[in-house]
Amino acid sequence: MHSHCWYGHQCTWTYTYSRQKAGYPLPYLKQGNKFWPSVARVDSAYGDRNLICICPPIESYMKE
Repeated sequence: MHSHCWYGHQCTWTYTYSRQKAGYPLPYLKQGNKFWPSVARVDSAYGDRNLICICPPIESYMKE
């Protein structure tokens, strides 16, 4: 969502979609599954330097 007009804050809304749609674009997000990250990174630069990937090794995609 736009950091200058976060959900619940009063500002001039000039977008073609509603604040409700911006904050909760999918129905299941209204059930408490919404995570609001800060404007900064979720875990600072640590997450950028220490990536976690659960993908198989790239070699497993190679054809023999």
